[in-house]
Amino acid sequence: MGIAGRLVDRQLGLDGPPAAYVADEGLRVPMTDGVELMATLYRRPGPLRPRPTVLMRTPYGRDGLGSIIGSLLARRGFQILVQSTRGTFGSGGQFRPFLNERSDGLDTLAWLRGQEWCDGRVSTVGPSYVGHTQWAIAPYADPGLVSMNADITASEFTSTFYPGGAPGLLNLANWVNQIGRQERSRALTGLLTTPIVSRRKQRAVESLPLQAADVALSGAPVVFWRDFIEHADSPGEFWGPAEHDGFDPARMPPVSMVTGWWDLFLDRQLVDFTALQRGGATARITIGPWTHGDRGSLATTAREMVNWLGRHLHGEPDDGRAPVRVYVQNADRWTDLPSWPPSDAEATDWHLAPAGRLTGDGPGARGEVDRFVYDPADPTPAVGGPMLQPPSKQHDNRGTEARDDVLVYTGPELEQDLDLIGDVHAVIYVRTDGGRGDVFVRLCDVEPDGRSLNITDGMHRLRPEAEAVAPDGTVAVRIPLSPTGYRVRAGHRLRVQVAAAAFPRFARNHGTGERVATATSGRRIGYEIRHGADHPSHVTLPHHP
Repeated sequence: MGIAGRLVDRQLGLDGPPAAYVADEGLRVPMTDGVELMATLYRRPGPLRPRPTVLMRTPYGRDGLGSIIGSLLARRGFQILVQSTRGTFGSGGQFRPFLNERSDGLDTLAWLRGQEWCDGRVSTVGPSYVGHTQWAIAPYADPGLVSMNADITASEFTSTFYPGGAPGLLNLANWVNQIGRQERSRALTGLLTTPIVSRRKQRAVESLPLQAADVALSGAPVVFWRDFIEHADSPGEFWGPAEHDGFDPARMPPVSMVTGWWDLFLDRQLVDFTALQRGGATARITIGPWTHGDRGSLATTAREMVNWLGRHLHGEPDDGRAPVRVYVQNADRWTDLPSWPPSDAEATDWHLAPAGRLTGDGPGARGEVDRFVYDPADPTPAVGGPMLQPPSKQHDNRGTEARDDVLVYTGPELEQDLDLIGDVHAVIYVRTDGGRGDVFVRLCDVEPDGRSLNITDGMHRLRPEAEAVAPDGTVAVRIPLSPTGYRVRAGHRLRVQVAAAAFPRFARNHGTGERVATATSGRRIGYEIRHGADHPSHVTLPHHP
């Protein structure tokens, strides 16, 4: 093992004497359509013999993340095949993200089980897109996989890329910039955020029409960007065949997950976990105070992967940990739970009230209306949140809250600490002057000095043809906010924001009904937010004892 391997092990907190390994490079895996995908086999030195095999399919190259995970596992006695997905890093065909992973993954699995050095038992590993390649085969594999380590990922991605129906513009722009440049740069320098790269991305997402932003981002057309933006108005029709959320839990292997409260896949990953657990599958999840790919999560991810594979491929004993382990932010503690959402969490409604108040005493008897005007030429800016690159996580929201296009509702000082652990959602009664618009709701923690720090949020894009409109023209918008684990300390206040944008995190709503891809103009939208007995706008928070 080299010095680099020792350093990696030390950084990841992995102990035990790691073994020597070899890497058989240049393997060609044939697909049924004649395309060949390149792969590297990491294994113990010496003659090949049938052994259980770990599969990792990645669009990011067999160097970098592929070699780190491959060598890390091989040093611990696992045999792992790392494959470049279609159209990436020497593999044939064209890379069309998500669209080919089921067929290519199942072809690879069949080929793998036909090799003399594989005994037929196969587990899968890998984060993010690499995790989605696992979901693309696990529900359909026959015989099934032995286990999965599906970290910061989800079985379907439409709800993540188009949250609430609004295109997640900036996160996709970050990923497109990476994918569009990774093979040209052949180095991490092409993926790092620099002032020049940040300014280029900002100009690209602000430019119109959005269909051409890929060239501004990466210097060349990117097929995935065109797929993403061209189908933004009805994503389910195009992306449906690449979604795998209709899985049968009884057919799924044991699944281990690691994610973060600030990860863009968190919402959907917890839906997957809950479906697995309630369906009787073996599943566990760890949720830390991390963003997507946060360095702070790497040691936990590596340890969970090694432990899960050891248990299911090598017969090592169960470590006995709870199915759910979460970090409670602002309390600086981990807690173990038997299930998600926590069964002992008490759902508490906090209602929007007159004079910008937020109250836990129920809706007021008198109906009230608060108004603002949204201008697509000056959309409400995004502040923090689950972003792929900084600024992410928590930030002071006071600058945004002072705008005329943001409504703010603030609660009284809390007399004692309030632990919020579980699912969060809002119901907002809204009317717009054209039936179109977006509704963005954010929950904040207001500190004694006035700083307003975001805890969680959610988005909904109004579509006149799809909304249930009441006789008075209002729509009761039900918005899931991202689940959370967070302590609001005594002396702090809860605050709810209601706005019509968080740009460029979400693509702006033009208010004209034009297609997202080609729209270049916009119209202002007048909003009415109603609250009171007849329109009880509120947020529901999970109070954990």
